[in-house]
Amino acid sequence: MQALPTLFVSHGAPTFALEPGLAGANLAALGRRLPRPQAVLVVSPHWMTRQAQATLSLRPETIHDFGGFDPALYTLQYPAEGAHLAARRALELLQAAGLPATPNADRGLDHGAWVPLMHLYPEADIPVFQVSLPEWLDADGA
Repeated sequence: MQALPTLFVSHGAPTFALEPGLAGANLAALGRRLPRPQAVLVVSPHWMTRQAQATLSLRPETIHDFGGFDPALYTLQYPAEGAHLAARRALELLQAAGLPATPNADRGLDHGAWVPLMHLYPEADIPVFQVSLPEWLDADGA
């Protein structure tokens, strides 16, 4: 398996989905230039749990985890398939590193995941899974 670049992508406000500006255009261009991944792993600050969790959903729902924005935002969907095999492998690697980690079959994709992915991979044709941030993890441990 070929290693691909690790990206840090700020998602900004949820309105980035509707008003991408130059940042959205650059993210779309990056998505076209990168080698096509088998799956995308997203770590979003909008999902913090006592111990790490990874999504195993075959079809993760689009979570609209915000309020008070343009009603059009609540109609947006990112219908990517889940990447349950990659998620299981991530869980194995976390556990092998001594980090408690469990599967989560119910969690969908929060806006920290789907908003930037709408620009990076707009066709939603690459499987996606999320790993939560453990609540106890500080900047030094991250």
